[in-house]
Amino acid sequence: MKNIGKLVVKHRILIIIISLLLVIPSLIGMVKTKINYDILVYLPKDIDTLKGEEILTNDFNTGGYATIIVENMPNKNLLKLENKIEKIDGVSNVVSVADVTGTTIPIEILPKKILNKVAVGDTKLLLVTFKNSTSDDKTLEAVSKIRKMTKEDCLVGGVSAMVLDTKELFNSEMFKYVVIAVICCIIVLIFALDSYVAPFLLIGNIGAAILYNMGSNILLGDICYITKAISSVLQLGVTTDFSIFLYHKYENAKKKKEKKEAMASAINETLVSVAGSSLTTIAGFLALCTMDLTLGTDIGIVMAKGVVFGVICVITLFPALLITFDKQVEATKHKNLLPSFDKLKKLIIDNKKIIILIFIILYIPAYYCEKHTEVYYNLDKSIPDTYGYRIATKELKEKYNIVSPLIILVDKETEVSKINKIVNNIEKLDGVDLVLSPAKLGDGVNSLLPEKISKNFSNDKYELILVNSTYDLATTKLNNQIAKINKIVHKYDKKAIIAGEGPLMNDLVKVTDRDFKSVNYTSIIVIFILMVLVFKSISLPVILVATIELAIFINMGVPYLTNTKLPFVASVVIGTIQLGATIDYAILMTTKYIEERKNKKDKYKAIKIALDNSVTSIFVSGMCFFSATIGVGLISKIDMIGSLCTLISRGAIISMVIVITVLPSLLVMFDKIITKTTLGFKGGK
Repeated sequence: MKNIGKLVVKHRILIIIISLLLVIPSLIGMVKTKINYDILVYLPKDIDTLKGEEILTNDFNTGGYATIIVENMPNKNLLKLENKIEKIDGVSNVVSVADVTGTTIPIEILPKKILNKVAVGDTKLLLVTFKNSTSDDKTLEAVSKIRKMTKEDCLVGGVSAMVLDTKELFNSEMFKYVVIAVICCIIVLIFALDSYVAPFLLIGNIGAAILYNMGSNILLGDICYITKAISSVLQLGVTTDFSIFLYHKYENAKKKKEKKEAMASAINETLVSVAGSSLTTIAGFLALCTMDLTLGTDIGIVMAKGVVFGVICVITLFPALLITFDKQVEATKHKNLLPSFDKLKKLIIDNKKIIILIFIILYIPAYYCEKHTEVYYNLDKSIPDTYGYRIATKELKEKYNIVSPLIILVDKETEVSKINKIVNNIEKLDGVDLVLSPAKLGDGVNSLLPEKISKNFSNDKYELILVNSTYDLATTKLNNQIAKINKIVHKYDKKAIIAGEGPLMNDLVKVTDRDFKSVNYTSIIVIFILMVLVFKSISLPVILVATIELAIFINMGVPYLTNTKLPFVASVVIGTIQLGATIDYAILMTTKYIEERKNKKDKYKAIKIALDNSVTSIFVSGMCFFSATIGVGLISKIDMIGSLCTLISRGAIISMVIVITVLPSLLVMFDKIITKTTLGFKGGK
């Protein structure tokens, strides 16, 4: 390992050249990596609702759909619009009331409950179905063409429209995320480092690591837009302190050694320290892979890779840049701009009993608030109200009372009498205002339906029953209603499947509820085990995890106090991310404390030295993590991203404050237990 530093110093120019060349395939890989904008595809593949979606795509040629509201358009023009839309690549079918009544028959001949779902006042509905899935590129391109074709005359709703809005909004913001994160980090680094050039070299180093990580995502096939949005800023925030550590080691070594020898020494010391501390961060991110919602695997793998690339660049590219531009770094040196924190350190040591009392008191309300923070699962709430999908959804609800359509697939061989019983029983449920099936429509109405409509109701395997629920998506009312519909349907057909956005959201609620518990427990257990191995102690992991968990409870409890609902993704992953990314703060201070105690220092002297050696580093790390994510949290219009980055940035500050103020008191208070349960203390001293 000692030779690594010498090799890097010797081949620094070659390292810089290779690093620059690797940027090219990384950029290509990043551009070629498919971005997925539909979170529902991350649900477990074996659930019935996804099987239903697959049947609709393969057997009914109905992968996705869009609902178009047209205004002041006679049937003649409506049929012309249908013909234009049907010619768009990816469109399977287009139907409206005009297909039933034509241009001469009055629409009033239709049953009133059906008429109210196809034409209200001066508006009419078109239902467009697509050959491919909801979030398929061809489907999204088709929706985009429909919008351009209809311009301001129509409103386009449906899940595909929501996915398209998410995609367009995200693409318009992504560049801003990176720019703001970089600017904020540079400002912090100018204070943290004693040179005006060094921060730019550091950002260049991390920028290369981020590009390598994003380019390697092509090996995964595709990644979620949430992963792409947060992975860059998270990698920037999490790995910045690795580079700062090396820079300080190099500057200190230069006071005693020639610069090449100093750098070789700094690289070796950094590799030993960073390899250990990064392991807990990687483990924390990989804990997300245990989620049933595979979005966790998506985020976990990408972030774990990001930390690995960050460590590699810190011990190769960054040292090469520092030595190459050493003159420029030296020429732009400035005085230390950070405070000494001496008064804070004294305050912490002098008031340790009060701090412990506050720690104990805070735990109960923080835990209570965290448990009572509300989350939402309705994916469209993450999009601003001014976007097309939200406007169309509001119009569909207010004028047509169409809120949560469901599709029931029953076996074609099911008796007509049983299908009618299914329909009749569902119609009696609260919140259901329309149930349609070929059997229920009867021969009179069926005879009026052209083939382009009737073929959407049945094939040689399945018959469809359409249900319109007036309950909002991902609400308790709708989920209870779906449970009742499931019970009714399976009473008459055991193999029936209920599909549609409502059932998918219902499954999302169930899956993420399990994930929230499992992923947090997994991350705690994994990191606990790692710390047992690192410290060779039973008590220290308990103290450290308890410290960071309080920070997590406070962070997650703030939305409860501010009456803010969180998107479900944020609530599931934030605990694991905050634990994995900020436990290093606690490890840094504890390592120094244990080192001094083993060197025969008493506990008060040891904690003073630990504070002197770690407070500045923890402050800089916390501020870098905060600055990399707070900008995204403030500017993002996508609540799924904005809320998550706000939580991460706030969590970094809270963890930093808790570790600096509370952990020293805990170490001193439990010193006897620590010395007796940690290897290396003779006679428990």
